[in-house]
Amino acid sequence: MATTELQMSPQLEQIHGEIRDLFRALSNGFQRLDKMKDSNRQSKQLEELTGKMRECKRLIKEFDREIKDEESKNPAEVNKQLNDEKQSMIKELNSYVALRKTYMNTLGNKKIELFDMGAGVSEPTADENVKVASSMSNQELVDHGMKTVDETDQAIERTKKVVEQTIEVGTQTASTLKGQTDQMGRIVNELDTIQFSIKKASQLVKEIGRQVATDKCIMLFLFLIVCGVIAIIVVKIVNPNNKDIRDIPGLAPPAPSRRLLYLRDPQ
Repeated sequence: MATTELQMSPQLEQIHGEIRDLFRALSNGFQRLDKMKDSNRQSKQLEELTGKMRECKRLIKEFDREIKDEESKNPAEVNKQLNDEKQSMIKELNSYVALRKTYMNTLGNKKIELFDMGAGVSEPTADENVKVASSMSNQELVDHGMKTVDETDQAIERTKKVVEQTIEVGTQTASTLKGQTDQMGRIVNELDTIQFSIKKASQLVKEIGRQVATDKCIMLFLFLIVCGVIAIIVVKIVNPNNKDIRDIPGLAPPAPSRRLLYLRDPQ
């Protein structure tokens, strides 16, 4: 249906034009994809086309909301034409989705899978999708497209949650590692302090040992001197006439013996 045949508000016309631009980009993108031989370039091209299909899906939903908002203002014939155009765009988007799945199966690349119908369910080929779409009514196509969009949104939300949980676990792990690193640093510092204290204690014990040895030597010398002095005093008292022993300063020599004289009375 041509754009000129539709009576649209400026907002609807803008959204419709953006969707048609995306469809042209998708068509050109898949044509370039057929000419690519490198699988890496094909995968990158498929990722870009998937992004365009995601944007196209969003615009179709916005187009549908605008139709519902303006439904009361437009005649029934205009509303029918707008709904037919919306269903036609959904059908065209589904054909690109099926084409993308065909390339995905060819490349064997499941990383950018977006419009999957659930894990463990076999996916139809592009020809089967076209046959099924042609046998469906417009309302069924709309419902199927919206269901596919909702499932895609749910898959994206699940992926976001997994990413957020992964980031949270990584943050907790980094915090735990940082705490353990700080604790190990404190333990190393405490060990250094203990080792330094042990060295100081060893030096102090050696110093005390040297002082004790010195005090013992001094006491021994004093004891020997006292013993010598006592020996000299004893020898001097026992044998005062011994000239080999000098008088001890401060010690008086022994007093000489006295004889008593008496006079005999003459008779």
